Amino acid sequence: MSETKIALVTGANKGIGYEIATGLGALGHRVGVGARDEARLETAVEKLRAAGVDAFGVPLEVTSDRSVTDAAELIERQAGRLDVLVNNAGISGESGPGWVQDPTALDLDVVRTVVETNVLGVIRVTNAMLPLLRRSTSPRIVNVSSGVASLTRQADPDIEIGPIMAAYAPSKTFLNAITVQYARQFAGTNILINAACPGLCATDFTGFHGPRTPEQGAATAIRLATLSDDGPTASFFEDDGAIPW
Repeated sequence: MSETKIALVTGANKGIGYEIATGLGALGHRVGVGARDEARLETAVEKLRAAGVDAFGVPLEVTSDRSVTDAAELIERQAGRLDVLVNNAGISGESGPGWVQDPTALDLDVVRTVVETNVLGVIRVTNAMLPLLRRSTSPRIVNVSSGVASLTRQADPDIEIGPIMAAYAPSKTFLNAITVQYARQFAGTNILINAACPGLCATDFTGFHGPRTPEQGAATAIRLATLSDDGPTASFFEDDGAIPW
């Protein structure tokens, strides 16, 4: 087996996903750049290669069974296995002024759309990639979550957690919950799966509002993607350590 680690990062054509791909590439990983927009995907791969990253494009729409199956087949042809899966692709969903998603006036179609990408998309991609991950000697799965997923923080009136986001925040709580269920299923195996909070980063996802850079936001996911075999699983981390559920 080649010593070069093979990684797939979804939503990697820009923002935090791009910086995760950059960071893993700098550590010597061969990186599959997953993205649904093929023009942006091609541009991202070119930029990564120019920076010295061994990158290849993976057209990937996480809400499409066919696209995800095709992506797994492409990685099978390109690399034969997968060592790292970073489920980074996500959406916030439509919101009102100030990013507010009022639960009392929430369009259920918005909730369905957000959950389809942020939760069902992760399940779809993870299950499709599992046969490739099981060929790795130390497979790692990282689900990019958010601090707003923490019910502990959301319920504490003394913690500033941002606006009410009744579609996005629960979708990330759901993502954390499914991360734990995968970890329970993987108990006794070499697959480690954790959730990462990047913090509020200035990307187009946030309208370029936030105190953190995309590079800073990528750091925790990169660390979890490269854990040693005795590393944690079923955990939720940010830069400063574990986040309460």
